[in-house]
Amino acid sequence: MRADARKNREHLLAVAGTTISEQGVDVSLRDIARKADVGLATLLRHFPTREALLDALLHTSFDELTAKASALETCNSPSDALVSWLRDCVAWTTEYRGAVVLMAAAIEDTESALHASCVTLRAAGARLLTRAQSAGMARTDIDGTDLFALVEALAWLGDQRSLAPRADHLFDVVASAIMTRPN
Repeated sequence: MRADARKNREHLLAVAGTTISEQGVDVSLRDIARKADVGLATLLRHFPTREALLDALLHTSFDELTAKASALETCNSPSDALVSWLRDCVAWTTEYRGAVVLMAAAIEDTESALHASCVTLRAAGARLLTRAQSAGMARTDIDGTDLFALVEALAWLGDQRSLAPRADHLFDVVASAIMTRPN
């Protein structure tokens, strides 16, 4: 990719990230292009669909959360690792308002640009859950799919302005329900 094209792409991603954080994932692509001071055609040349834009925007964060899960697997107690990753994952999903709805849909849609990233992220959480279960520290009647659904539910709470003040408390309630021993 040419240097100027790469610079335009990075600028579009920065503007899109800020705009989506403020207005949610349903913000108009035309608004993003306008805020980036480019034409809609330029935005679409880099990101032909909303999902392609979101995948590029979210991919780095998904990779970071996946890498964090791998690091936690080796250096933390199984329960601390699971709760820490879960907290970070939920916190991240609330950064981009409405992203959790797209994640929930993408996990089931193999054609979605977000599908592979979501599946990888779910697998990372599932490994932490399995490790905690094997150590007798987490319920054994849930799996990675359930854990991902709980992330989605907790993120949804954070997206609701009236419930956001309760989100941390409800996270603690859910986390304690997952764990069989205090972490």
